[in-house]
Amino acid sequence: MRTQRMTLSVSVLALLTLAACGTESGSGSGKGSGEGGSVQSDVPVTGVAWSVDSVTVDGRKTKAPEGARLEIDPKGRATADFGCNHIGVDARVKGDRVTLGKPVTTQMVCGEDIEKFEKAAIDAMGGELTAKLSGDKLTLTKEGGHTMELSEEKAADLVGTRWTVTTLLDGKTATTVPADLPEERTPHLTFADDGTVRGNSGCNSFSGKAAVKGSTIVFGSTAGTRKMCPEAEMTVERAVLAALSGPATYTIKGSTLTLTADDGKGIGATAAPAGTGSQHG
Repeated sequence: MRTQRMTLSVSVLALLTLAACGTESGSGSGKGSGEGGSVQSDVPVTGVAWSVDSVTVDGRKTKAPEGARLEIDPKGRATADFGCNHIGVDARVKGDRVTLGKPVTTQMVCGEDIEKFEKAAIDAMGGELTAKLSGDKLTLTKEGGHTMELSEEKAADLVGTRWTVTTLLDGKTATTVPADLPEERTPHLTFADDGTVRGNSGCNSFSGKAAVKGSTIVFGSTAGTRKMCPEAEMTVERAVLAALSGPATYTIKGSTLTLTADDGKGIGATAAPAGTGSQHG
C-alpha cells in the first residue's frame, strides 16, 4: 500500500504535460524545446505512453509490477511510475540516443518488492540509453548492459472504462489521492454510451449527465447519496465533484485519463483492469 508523504507541483508529476487532445496514443517523432533541451528523434519514442514490461540490472531480469509506465514528452521531459512513486526527469533524445537527467521523485513508502523494482528501474533509466524499436516494443539499453523493455500502451476507451481517480489537480499543483481509502470509497467514475456518468466521489455515490464533444466533456448537475465520511474523504469528494462541474478538457494517454476545467481544477485517473469496467456505486 502506498503512503502519501508530500504534495507535488505539476512540473514533477507532469500530468498536465499530456497536451495532446483526444483519446489516441500515437507514435511518431517529436520536435520541440523545453527544460530538458531539444528533442530530435529518429526513433519515435516521444509522445507515446509506454508500459514497462521488465528491467534487467547486473544480469538479473525483473518483471515490472502492473501499471508501471514511462513517457517522454516532445518538450524534453520524461515521467515515470514504476509501481510506487511518481518520477520526473529532464530528457534529451537525438537519433537513437535518449539521455535522462537526475530524477525527482515523490517519497511514498510501498511494498518491499515494488521498492526494489523501482530502484532497479531508476538505475536502468539513468544517463545515456540506446533506443531500439521493434513494432510496438521498445528496448532502452544503458552502457554496462542495464536494459528496460517496454510496450506501447493502447489508449483506453473513455466510455465503458472504470476510471479510478489517483490525482487531484488545482492550477499548478497536483495532490495524490490517499491510497489507504476504504475500497468502497475509492473515487472512480464510468462514462456510459447514453451520455451519463456515475461512480463514487470519495464518500458518496453519484450519477449525472456528461456530454462528450470532441476533446471536451460537458458535465451537468449530479445527484448522489448524502452520507458523511471522515474529513479526509470529504476533502477528496469536494475536489472530485468540483472537477465534474461544467465543461472540462480531457486527454487519454494509454491507461491515464486527465480532466481539466477552465479554472485549472481537474483529476487524473487510471483505467481499471479488464473486467471491472462495468462496476460502479
